[in-house]
Amino acid sequence: MTMEISLFLEKLRQEVRHYKVPVVDLISVQTKDPFKILVATILSSRTKDETTAGACSRLFKVAPDMESLAGLTREDIQELIYPVGFYKSKAGYLFMLYQALEKFGYQIPGEIDDLMKLPGVGRKTANLVRSIAFDKDAICVDTHVHRIMNIWGYVNTKTPLETEMELRKKLPLHHWREVNTILVAFGQGTCRPISPHCDRCVIASMCPQKGVKPRKIKNKMLNCPPICSPKRGETKEN
Repeated sequence: MTMEISLFLEKLRQEVRHYKVPVVDLISVQTKDPFKILVATILSSRTKDETTAGACSRLFKVAPDMESLAGLTREDIQELIYPVGFYKSKAGYLFMLYQALEKFGYQIPGEIDDLMKLPGVGRKTANLVRSIAFDKDAICVDTHVHRIMNIWGYVNTKTPLETEMELRKKLPLHHWREVNTILVAFGQGTCRPISPHCDRCVIASMCPQKGVKPRKIKNKMLNCPPICSPKRGETKEN
């Protein structure tokens, strides 16, 4: 399987070109501003992309940079980002962000350990910001990456952190920045956590499907009306 990882990712790179782009990647196309990418990544946690996109749009109209964000109250931020998941906690993180950046000269840092010192920033967020905003090598492992890499048998791990550490050892460097974008789109569109669509997966013939329960496809013929047998003494032509 190790030798197949580039083939898997190449096939999926082509497959997900027409899938919905994860919201943070969409924002990165519009701007490479580390502030906006950091905020969008914090807001996107446990939130649907459409909801995150709406919250970012409202917030960035009022606070397009760190200085303007610092001028908002916690309640202002809550109003603007609602209904993202855990919006009250996230409003608190953003409210505290300006003060937390003092030690970095009020600039978003580009190193993992420094980013993780900011409120609301864990390893996944730190890796994503480092990769997208600063164009530096990083492996962002969310639940989709963790799950799919284990389905493939490329890693055998129990947590996203373990998966990241294993991928750092064995995943070719040129795949580091793209793996999250590819597998998040693929995990949302085809290889879903519940009832994955293995029946239309482009790598189904190669995938070990470890621990997978594919969706059941109903036989269309079951919905067809039964063909009645002719009564005694009759022919079908009658």
